[in-house]
Amino acid sequence: MIRILDSSRVGRILSRKAARFEEAEKTVRPILKAVRKRGDQALLEYARRFDGLDRRSVALAPEDLRDAGKHVSPAFRQAVRVASENIRAYAKLQLPLPRSVTPAPGLKLGQIVRPLDTVAAYIPSGRYPLPSTLMMTVIPAQVAGVPNICVATPRPAGEILGAAALLRVGRVFLMGGAHAIAAFAYGTRTVPRADRIVGPGNIYVAAAKKLLAGEVGIDFVAGPTEILIIAADGSPAWIAADMLAQAEHDVDASAILLTTSKRLAAAVAREIERQIATLPTAPVARTSIDRNSAIVLVRSLEEAVEISNRFAPEHLSIPEPRLLAGVRHAGSVFVGPASPEAAGDYASGPNHVLPTSGAARVRGGLSAADFVKVISTQQLSPAALSALAPAITTLARAEGLEAHARSVEVRLRA
Repeated sequence: MIRILDSSRVGRILSRKAARFEEAEKTVRPILKAVRKRGDQALLEYARRFDGLDRRSVALAPEDLRDAGKHVSPAFRQAVRVASENIRAYAKLQLPLPRSVTPAPGLKLGQIVRPLDTVAAYIPSGRYPLPSTLMMTVIPAQVAGVPNICVATPRPAGEILGAAALLRVGRVFLMGGAHAIAAFAYGTRTVPRADRIVGPGNIYVAAAKKLLAGEVGIDFVAGPTEILIIAADGSPAWIAADMLAQAEHDVDASAILLTTSKRLAAAVAREIERQIATLPTAPVARTSIDRNSAIVLVRSLEEAVEISNRFAPEHLSIPEPRLLAGVRHAGSVFVGPASPEAAGDYASGPNHVLPTSGAARVRGGLSAADFVKVISTQQLSPAALSALAPAITTLARAEGLEAHARSVEVRLRA
């Protein structure tokens, strides 16, 4: 049964289980080295060994992708359409815009926005195939205008390939693990080199992204998924269902409830036991609930928000909008009882590729802005340069950079 703790013992909950990256990195390093040196040859060896690849190339033929799109059910096709519309609308909201400002006469400053050339989306297909992650990674890149969007998935799950076909993804590669990350980081004859690799994966995928972050852009290094729920009252069945929805992802997932009500705490604990008894994913959820999850009794909702900020959860559920003012660190916030985390996982619009393990202290989730570059522009008139010259030359000489100062002064003497 889930633990019920007093807030004085919350430190145990806030200290997440450290990812075993050192061990994973030892396994991953020779794979990265092999793909870098031997390209497609090494990639195919690892794909056959780890992914069960039974074809001559990791590249999926266009006709196979089109065929997958024809075999999805009408209900699935409609679900992808509805979710895609909301994801696309939200991604457009996130894009930085070209703009300019004139802070002084003759001084025009601006920014232009340009998409990355090539991006790669990694889509897990192990215990659970995740077509939703394909939508969450591909659609923002499409909105950003990326011309070359690639998808990697270890196994050809029909739902993933069908979603790729419906979104008109051009290039799909049947590969996973560290070798897939290496292929996109270095490029091979078959796989293009990517500017950025995004999407979740197991610890070996995360370790590969961590090691290759200097070679290729990444979104972030993801750890186990997590949710923190704040509630003073409400439906125990709804809260328990939300906690189990997170717990079923992985045995290392965590679900935490912060509540001011002892009655609600006990009711939610009982409801978790009632619901898990009929849950198909109970073996995974049971481990997650017992090892990594808890119900914490707090003195006030404000204390709960402060504890949440210390935890910086991937998903945060709060009962009412007034608490938003106190939220400083969270990957994505779900406001009110009719806003379950599952809505964000699939169809409401905001991205479900989110920072975990406290990384929400420094960034939000995957965004259309991750697929563009904001390039600064500046244009000075002769009068504007003359007005700025004293500041430029003084600062340049203070730094000992005489040529910088002279590059301005030579223009003023012309």
